[in-house]
Amino acid sequence: MNKPQPPLWATRLFRSFCNDHLSDAVLGDLVELYERRVSELGKTKADVLFVWNVIQFVQPFALRKKKSSPQNHYAMFRNYFKIAFRSMSRQKMYTGIKIGGFAIGLATCMIIALFIRHELSYDKYYANGPRTYRLYNHYEGPDGGKWTSFPAPLVGILRNEFPEIEKAGRLIPYKWFNAGSNLMRPEDQTENTYEEGFAYADPELLDILEIPMLYGNRDHALDKPNTIVFSRKMADKYFPGQDPVGKTIIFNDDTKRPYMIGGVMENFPPTSHLQYEFLITLTGEEFWKDEQGSWCCWNYNPYIRLRADADPVAFEQKLQSIIKNHYGPFLKEGGSASLEDVLKHHKIRTQAIGDIYLDSDGINDIIPHGDKQYILLFGGIAGFILLLACVNFINLSTAKSANRAKEVGLRKVVGSVRGNLVRQFLTESVLYSLISFILAVAIVWVTLPYFSTFAGKTLAMPWGAWWMFPILIGAALGIGIVAGLYPSFYLSAFKPIDVLKGAVARGSRNSTLRSAMVVFQFTTSIVLIIGTFVIYRQMNFILHTKIGFDKDQVIMIQGANTLGDHRETFKEELLRQSAVASVTSSNYLPVSETNRDQNGFFKEGRSKQDRSIGAQRWYVDTDYIKTLGMKIVEGRDFIPRLASDSSSIIVNQAMVKAMGLKEPVVGQRIENWRVYTIIGVVEDFHFETMKEKIAPLTLVVGNGGSIVAVKVKPGDMRQTIANIQLIWNKIMPNQPFRYTFIDESYARMYQDVERTGNLFAGFSMLAILVACLGLFALSSFMAEQRKKEVSIRLVLGATIGNIFRLLTRSFVIMVLVSFVIASPLGWYMMTRWLEGYSYKTEITWDVFVVAGSAAVVIALLTVSYQAVKVALGNPAANLRSE
Repeated sequence: MNKPQPPLWATRLFRSFCNDHLSDAVLGDLVELYERRVSELGKTKADVLFVWNVIQFVQPFALRKKKSSPQNHYAMFRNYFKIAFRSMSRQKMYTGIKIGGFAIGLATCMIIALFIRHELSYDKYYANGPRTYRLYNHYEGPDGGKWTSFPAPLVGILRNEFPEIEKAGRLIPYKWFNAGSNLMRPEDQTENTYEEGFAYADPELLDILEIPMLYGNRDHALDKPNTIVFSRKMADKYFPGQDPVGKTIIFNDDTKRPYMIGGVMENFPPTSHLQYEFLITLTGEEFWKDEQGSWCCWNYNPYIRLRADADPVAFEQKLQSIIKNHYGPFLKEGGSASLEDVLKHHKIRTQAIGDIYLDSDGINDIIPHGDKQYILLFGGIAGFILLLACVNFINLSTAKSANRAKEVGLRKVVGSVRGNLVRQFLTESVLYSLISFILAVAIVWVTLPYFSTFAGKTLAMPWGAWWMFPILIGAALGIGIVAGLYPSFYLSAFKPIDVLKGAVARGSRNSTLRSAMVVFQFTTSIVLIIGTFVIYRQMNFILHTKIGFDKDQVIMIQGANTLGDHRETFKEELLRQSAVASVTSSNYLPVSETNRDQNGFFKEGRSKQDRSIGAQRWYVDTDYIKTLGMKIVEGRDFIPRLASDSSSIIVNQAMVKAMGLKEPVVGQRIENWRVYTIIGVVEDFHFETMKEKIAPLTLVVGNGGSIVAVKVKPGDMRQTIANIQLIWNKIMPNQPFRYTFIDESYARMYQDVERTGNLFAGFSMLAILVACLGLFALSSFMAEQRKKEVSIRLVLGATIGNIFRLLTRSFVIMVLVSFVIASPLGWYMMTRWLEGYSYKTEITWDVFVVAGSAAVVIALLTVSYQAVKVALGNPAANLRSE
């Protein structure tokens, strides 16, 4: 017993790989040699040499041969599956919760993964995508910004002075002239139809954007003045089964300027940042005198395709010469004081077309964009819900350990080794995962259309993709193995002697790891609840805070640009209605989907000394401010038929501040192409989303407009609209009557916030459901294990209330710990989210109280059933089973 022993781990290593008929003999010789070395060299050197001899013996002839065959493997796994199915059938509730929770978590992850895949796929289908760019401006000086509009001559400069460019073309996406929306009809018809999705484009843009053509030649479809390209959808609507090339279209009853169809293009894919039904040619267009040759007016978005051998980085640096050689001389000729500032700070940048949808943060354009933050947010939610499902699986497997302890003990007694037990439990885990995946795919298939509508996206299961089923199978196997690793090693580690002593049953009653997992689940759930409350509170703040104008009871009648000489007649007829309080006509309204017009303003006589102040210039009529309930804080409103008001202007408070106008503001003069006298200051009102600060804005008197806004008195709204329609149909019998409410249009500006709130709420409910399923099963097992304890307590006089508190206290404590952890996390996350809004709600203490209380109530309701059931049980029946 006193003989020196070689390292035990080295001995075990040798036995693990050496075959049986050599193991004892060789190991005996090595030990004998080791003993001699100890006496000659000392124990340390003898240990090192023993380990070296063991390593040297790793030879093919000495390795243990596995005595197995495919038949044996098949029989073994068939046995594993048989045991797994028996276990499932014996514990139906446990199995249902385990598979159901897993399936819900997996289905949620799949839906979010499809959503993220859709968002990341925008503009990734171009064959020449890596060479296709959009240009934008970046002013890096004080009050700088980024915007996509350029003057008309830029595209000619790009084509003539930059050999790196293969193609260059312009797009006008703004609601301007016939861009945006129109009333239209084929020339041989009289009934007009309202359509949206018009944009002006150069002929080259069809090639740059690689738009397939169904009819017509892509190179010539827009190369003639007054031509237009239809989408497949619109061609099928107006000319079903026909080739419409060469046919004539009338816009807004303007028969003096018909448009000829030059081609039919394929519909823009859902994952394109551009979504247009009609492209109107820019060939021969001159929107006003000398506009095509001047740097005065910035209205065009340029797209380019570089040659294959061009260096994008060097090309972007070369673009800066345009500012120096073209824009600078224009400013110098006009005597602008901003020349030096522009040359120093104004840069022209390139943006890869595949980055436009998600990477345009801070770039001012009107194209709808995605949000990378939402992708990260929903990706994180998907990961957390999947973790919740896996945690449930691990929790339920280890909680059920006492029920499997005897099985493990008996298997080890009859010779089963730990590796076989691990494989058995991993097989069961993978089986659960496979069944859950099948159920999850079915859930996704059924619910995806509803989610697509909910999220405002076009999502579909990619059944035909080659990677679909390999990924599903691989994920099912991978998640099953990962989720089953800990339970497999935990269950297979039971020792027979501990099982016989009952130590396993006692130990499984309370597990620190299991408690930590429950805390993790409810921490995630509470964070999602906090997020949901904050998002809905922000939405409520947006819709009900003071916005500077009256959006209620205002009807917007569309298509008024076709009224022509009947505009005043229509307005007078409306005002004769007792339910109508006021009427105004304009293209510019403080809601989305109406016109905007950014201009540069100076104090009178300071255009050559000062930098311009960017501000909106809106053309309105004399009833505009009254109809929209805006407030004049200084000066007066426009006066009908007052000739001098044609050169008058009303500014908002933000404009006063931006221009540094001193009081009294009324009477001061500012200029923008012409000089205006300020007659009034209107209180700031929101005309963009609350993510942006209220910008400078001016109002000037103008005629026309495509929208007639009608302020109506409270009453029978349906009858009022019917009366308005009768007047419209009498004056414009061939024009459709279209209207919306301004408050609905205002709400649509925040659809992304509303969708985010709804998605957050939905995912929160799913996360809570998964957590509660696990908590319900866990409480069931805990209550089952404590039946005898509870029975003894009842016999000794404990009340039902005592038992209820005993069985629920630990769960309530875990939820309270979750609340303590989740509160700062939720506060931090939602504070960061609210940073995207210039006007936002406050995160107050009641949000956390409601979220924590909701979590506690949910947890109590989940575990109460089992607690009450055990407390009301018959003590004698539970004790008799002993």
